[in-house]
Amino acid sequence: MGPDPVVPPAPAGTGTWLHGIVPASVAGTLVPVAGLADTPVRVVRGSGLAAVFSAVPLDEYGEQPLRRNLEDLVWLERAARAHHRVVDALARTGPVLPARLATVHTDERRLAGLLRDRRADLTATLARLTGHQEWGVKGYLLPGGPPSGAGGATPATAEAVGGTGAGAAYLRRRRAQLQARETGQQAAAHRAAAVHAELAGHAAEARRHAPQDQRLSGARFPMALNGAYLVPVEGIGGFRTAVAALAARYPALRLELTGPWPPYSFIAGHSES
Repeated sequence: MGPDPVVPPAPAGTGTWLHGIVPASVAGTLVPVAGLADTPVRVVRGSGLAAVFSAVPLDEYGEQPLRRNLEDLVWLERAARAHHRVVDALARTGPVLPARLATVHTDERRLAGLLRDRRADLTATLARLTGHQEWGVKGYLLPGGPPSGAGGATPATAEAVGGTGAGAAYLRRRRAQLQARETGQQAAAHRAAAVHAELAGHAAEARRHAPQDQRLSGARFPMALNGAYLVPVEGIGGFRTAVAALAARYPALRLELTGPWPPYSFIAGHSES
């Protein structure tokens, strides 16, 4: 392989917001897409790879101003949408390593150095992702579902609390409520684990993320499963079928299939469960 290309110096005060890394062979076929500040993305090539980035002013995206801006929810949402728009466009061309949000380098030479210094692991990760898509499955607990395995535990617990009078009756009811809640939570965790294990069998890799808080998810019901699955393209039909079958098997757990997504969950820094 020949030497890395010489990267011209960036204008003073300009940094690079990295969107993602793709094979250099597809970089020339990218459809023009707007990045940050609605300016066209740029590309640095080297070591058989290409880093796709937005040129950004360091007075807004440098270390200190970026730290302040990330606390501005309006600014953060706008930047995140622009970043995802580029990553999504890259994913449609083939394998992509999405960069974490707000990965900013001070100049293009640093991106070229990144491609050179991490060539082996970047190339291996792209090869692992080739021919696969990330799909998400969320499981929400529906109210009124029969707690699997609960049997007669709740009444037995109520009977076990002795005593008479209003105070004792309240304690019996309260303990029964707590026991029922615990039993329901255990049953929900069991169902979510079973669904994840079966779906993982239809995927090349699987991740189980922490359930999202309802304030974040915006869902009416609490989340018990937040799974991500790296599915071979030829196996997507079977994966969909498996999700539908599991939804019928566990009616108290509403399953929601989303995707395909760029493989955010399957790059370095994400742990598998």
